[in-house]
Amino acid sequence: MDNGNGSKTRVLVVDDEPRILRFVSLSLRACGFDVLVASGGEEALQVSNSECPDIMILDVFMPGLDGFGVLQKLHDREIATGSSHLPVIVFSARSSVAEQALSLGASDFISKPFLPEELAEKIRATVKRTP
Repeated sequence: MDNGNGSKTRVLVVDDEPRILRFVSLSLRACGFDVLVASGGEEALQVSNSECPDIMILDVFMPGLDGFGVLQKLHDREIATGSSHLPVIVFSARSSVAEQALSLGASDFISKPFLPEELAEKIRATVKRTP
């Protein structure tokens, strides 16, 4: 998918489960996205800082720095540096966490399991409405 400047939309997928990470990354590549991966919260922050993705797909429940912590650190970084907002779609098997994720700055939420096409459509819509 084109991000508006002639290149593919760069999606950073973050999940500590290797099977889920592989499934989501392969599915998004098949939908035309440029996919980066991270297997934890700290790695996600490093990759988001060095690789400048257009959007992040973030699992909530991970060991170490969880998804809520990543959202808070992204928010703190945006305030400290004046950097633009990185849209984040949070995904989890527990839909009860959606409200908390959105209150911490997530752009959207999707429940596991989901269809790859459904996630791709959410990514397209989120990137389109992000300044």
